[in-house]
Amino acid sequence: MENHNVVVKTKQQMADEYGVCRKTFTKLLIRKRIKLGRGLIYPKEQQLIYSVLGKPDFGNEYSSCIP
Repeated sequence: MENHNVVVKTKQQMADEYGVCRKTFTKLLIRKRIKLGRGLIYPKEQQLIYSVLGKPDFGNEYSSCIP
């Protein structure tokens, strides 16, 4: 049996990574035309978000991708 180490996240967790509130994060996704359903964000969707918005800068409170 394989060990699948899948890390799923909520919108709140991803918003926290970018240093914004969940509503702002959702608006940013809409502006960038990234459509997510309700519920958890799986790794494939996370990679899409990171490729469009850039990886969050964990050293700063706010990410440089947020206009």
